[in-house]
Amino acid sequence: MSGHWQRGQWPGEQLGLPEEGAGSMARLGRRIGALWIDWLLALAISAGFFNGEPMITLAIFAIENVLLISTVGFTIGHRLFGMRVVRLDGTPLVGIWRGLLRAFLLCLVIPAVVWDSDGRGLHDRLSGTVLIRL
Repeated sequence: MSGHWQRGQWPGEQLGLPEEGAGSMARLGRRIGALWIDWLLALAISAGFFNGEPMITLAIFAIENVLLISTVGFTIGHRLFGMRVVRLDGTPLVGIWRGLLRAFLLCLVIPAVVWDSDGRGLHDRLSGTVLIRL
């Protein structure tokens, strides 16, 4: 490849990921579905114990993401939609620092909606992770 930026034929090709099936990039619909599940779970916990305080809901969402992504590689929503967060080198566990950075950026919202040509949000790019299908 020359010094020019080139887009792959499918999302994830430039990262060495397959076009479809297990290990391919998780598509937008799955990611949004998982996000909704995770947010609704955080909201339910917040409503049940903290009267639905918005900042506590966000904190619960962040804690869920940090703990689950760092230890098992997926949130509850990711698991239900058949996805997993991995490091770019394919290592299945991203570790606490990548999990913290990814969750922090995700909670800022803007990094999560700024995507590259592969469909990776800025939160994944900066944390060196990718969301793939199981």
